Amino acid sequence: MQVKVYNTKGEATGRTIELPDDVFGIEPHEHSVWLDVKRYLAAQRQGTHKSKERSEISGSTRKLHKQKGTGGSRKGDINNPLYRGGGRVFGPRPRNYDIQVNAKVRRLARRSALSAKAAAGKIVVVEDFTLETPQTKGFFNILKNLNVADQKPLTVLAAYDKTLYLSCRNIEKAEIAPAQDLNTYQIMRAGTIVLAESAVEKIKEFCD
Repeated sequence: MQVKVYNTKGEATGRTIELPDDVFGIEPHEHSVWLDVKRYLAAQRQGTHKSKERSEISGSTRKLHKQKGTGGSRKGDINNPLYRGGGRVFGPRPRNYDIQVNAKVRRLARRSALSAKAAAGKIVVVEDFTLETPQTKGFFNILKNLNVADQKPLTVLAAYDKTLYLSCRNIEKAEIAPAQDLNTYQIMRAGTIVLAESAVEKIKEFCD
């Protein structure tokens, strides 16, 4: 798939770049995408939720009154879950929410997500760029010149660039990521993907 290469001013450079069909031109496999997105979101859960059950509540274990002869119901101690301040029945316990998905399926999911974006015309390739100092306005102007500032852009770089990362992080709904850290959830969540020219080869390397 041939796409135009733009500069940071939003002008066509007159050059094109080949997006490999085995990464950007396959038939999307929806189930793999669903599995990988589910895996990613599950991994974001801390799983540290915890409530105290009856045996863990601090309180007297004295029986409140005798078993029979009161005309009322039978009662144990004050930690009974039926009482205010008592323990919780079958409360949440710390757990690990991680889901195992094969590496082969994760790669297929990334390729499927990228292919879906390419088929929808939501990929823009820009020549490699950087900023001398962290500058939110400078980075926003680049997105604006590319007409993607209001499209939840995801900028993909060949390698981590601290200056660009600091410039992007304060822009609402804009994300930036090196090619090696790209995941299916980021791709699907983005409105438009802005690919640095040198990132194309890196994506092929990590998605194959």
